[in-house]
Amino acid sequence: MINNKKIVLTGCNSGIGLEVLKILLKGENKILCVDKDIDVLKSLNSEKIIILQKDVSSKEAVDEVFEFAEENLGIIDIFFANAGYAYYEEIDYTDWDRVERIFKTNVFSPIYSYQKYIKHLGGRKGVFAVTISAIGTMAMPGFTLYSSTKFALHGFQQGIRFEKPENMQLTCIYPVATNTNFFKTANQMDFKRPFPVQQPDVVARKAVKGIEKGRKTVSPSALFIISQQLMKFLPFVRSAYWALENKKFREFRKRARENKAQTPKEEITV
Repeated sequence: MINNKKIVLTGCNSGIGLEVLKILLKGENKILCVDKDIDVLKSLNSEKIIILQKDVSSKEAVDEVFEFAEENLGIIDIFFANAGYAYYEEIDYTDWDRVERIFKTNVFSPIYSYQKYIKHLGGRKGVFAVTISAIGTMAMPGFTLYSSTKFALHGFQQGIRFEKPENMQLTCIYPVATNTNFFKTANQMDFKRPFPVQQPDVVARKAVKGIEKGRKTVSPSALFIISQQLMKFLPFVRSAYWALENKKFREFRKRARENKAQTPKEEITV
């Protein structure tokens, strides 16, 4: 059990982050909970948590998180960068801002937080944990932009391990699809989630255990680990899996295009 630690946890009002928080609350920890939505956090009514409502997708916001944490916690023993979101869509548009938004949250924010955390530690021991994703090692149709952000984080963690100071533990979590509202933010239309799907409490339990044990990486799904090994030696397994997921995406794309065609266009009067 993680106990007597001062922790910063982002993206914890729902999903995996919320389940991680519930586990951390079992110990005598002090936790700064950071999320742009805080309704569930407020309902917990725990003296062990401090709530900061903040969207961490900007440099200024991350700076404020660290300033607030240092004022209210002092030393940060564990920084868990969990905030992130996805799009499930066909990239048939031109929109710089949409691309920039997801990279700010999913890539820039955790990388900048890592930099800030090293400076904060000043040679002391600490743990930086970050939620990447299994999709950061194998892209999925429909999740192209989301996959690209997670591939970026995966590449960052691979490289930074050669550079990081010895005093800091880096633990990266690679969950598969989880049974949470996360996918509702990916697209308002219903769509079939990638296989396999895990429960968030299972992912959270394995993530926390991985942090506690000092593991470099945590892959909560045993099925995903096995399938990755199969795909290395039997490439047709990967092709078959992609074909299955692409079928789901084609079905979604067809419905999305039909809905778009049926949506009345706004009349423009000149």
